Amino acid sequence: MTSTAMTGHATTAEGSRSRFANDVRDFLTQHPRQLPSRYLYDDLGSALFEAICRLPWYPLTRAELRLLKSHGREILDAGVTTLIELGSGSGVKLSALIAAAGTGRRHLDLHLVDVSKGALTQASRALEGLEDVRIETHEGTYEDGLAGFRLARHVAGRRLALFLGSNIGNFDPPGREAFLGSVRQALNPGDDLLLGADLLKPERELLLAYDDPLGVTAAFNRNLLARINRELEGNFELDGFAHRALWNEARSRIEMHLRSLRRQRIQIREADLDFVMAEGEMIWTESSYKYDPAQVVSMLERSSFRVRAQWIDTADRFALTLAEAI
Repeated sequence: MTSTAMTGHATTAEGSRSRFANDVRDFLTQHPRQLPSRYLYDDLGSALFEAICRLPWYPLTRAELRLLKSHGREILDAGVTTLIELGSGSGVKLSALIAAAGTGRRHLDLHLVDVSKGALTQASRALEGLEDVRIETHEGTYEDGLAGFRLARHVAGRRLALFLGSNIGNFDPPGREAFLGSVRQALNPGDDLLLGADLLKPERELLLAYDDPLGVTAAFNRNLLARINRELEGNFELDGFAHRALWNEARSRIEMHLRSLRRQRIQIREADLDFVMAEGEMIWTESSYKYDPAQVVSMLERSSFRVRAQWIDTADRFALTLAEAI
């Protein structure tokens, strides 16, 4: 049987823009000023992130792919019939996992969730050549995707949720616990979660990964301001902000910021915002927490999962953990 593809219900453009405007207003009026990292991933941001994943200073993706290819048969056994990938990106990881699982598997229903329509299109193209799969795309947040997946709990076979790329590191501890709880609620007992998590490594390596010499990560970060200008009628001057990556050792996280290079007045019409940024003032755009393997096990167990296996890429310090919902 050949693959089939269908598009799920996308968030309406009007609703997405309204939520974007509300979040920009709420977060930019906090102290320190912030912007939610999920808005980094419009179509251009997603393409820039795919470029980051190819940089020699950003080894996370290559390490994760090595683990997926080495352990695909253990992860995707014959009992799994339905998968959901939260933040599917280009689809290269899911494609590698299915290929590594080899023959003998059942028909697979694939649910791809991403905020970028372009990324979903690319992922669908990467996967549509696979035999015996059905692809459904969901343009929206993780929460949107989980809500739809929760409705499909009465299917034959086990379901597997994928949360890869160390996206778990973008949540602060309370948010991480809440998110893992929502994943658990979407699964039946006996279903699985595959979690990718970046591990602690030397500070110099971490900073190079998030502030590369070619400036791709800087472009990715500043693109968020360009998106606000385009979609919400903002007036950010991109050359007035510098990308800055910091290692917060006390919190075990990399922080990405945009630093104002001069005093400037910011106006964002659709968010009803008008404020002044001082020279040196920063907008915090992303956090990326780093873990040790035992921390990953512990946070899954607190969220009603039982760890079945954990594989570690020792060269680039990355962990894949397979856990069963209990």
